[in-house]
Amino acid sequence: MVDSVDPASGSPDAFGFAQQQLREAAATFGIEPDLVDILSECKRAVEVSVPITMDDGSVQVFTGYRVIHNNARGPSKGGIRYHPSVTLDSTKALAMWMTWKCAVTNVPFGGGKGGIICDPMILSPGEIERMTRRYTAQIYEFIGPEIDVPAPDMNTNEQTMAW
Repeated sequence: MVDSVDPASGSPDAFGFAQQQLREAAATFGIEPDLVDILSECKRAVEVSVPITMDDGSVQVFTGYRVIHNNARGPSKGGIRYHPSVTLDSTKALAMWMTWKCAVTNVPFGGGKGGIICDPMILSPGEIERMTRRYTAQIYEFIGPEIDVPAPDMNTNEQTMAW
């Protein structure tokens, strides 16, 4: 496989790489081009602004994402990660890969993924809680048991999900 690179930044293009993997698998298994075209794109990608009051009283604005790659097999599912390297591109790729993981294991879900660009190692528990609650308020209309089921991922856990 040839690695995809984002020509604008020179950084790896994770979603382009995932699309390339799909095209190679489709060629190997004879998947119809129309289906490949559909599966090459995400159903929905939402970007939200997540402003929170920090412990020192200042306001910081974080960027969050929630992506549904495909939900043909059932509601999408996928983790929410808090990390400085979260991007829309990487979130779309992870959502696509979640679609494949569910399909090959015959789990009746589609692929989704979410994240917030932040460094949770320098945030207090209160700041993380406020960020989580604000992010959830921003995406609540796009999540739920029949639509998209968030789960913990990198730097999130059961407490994050409870908030």
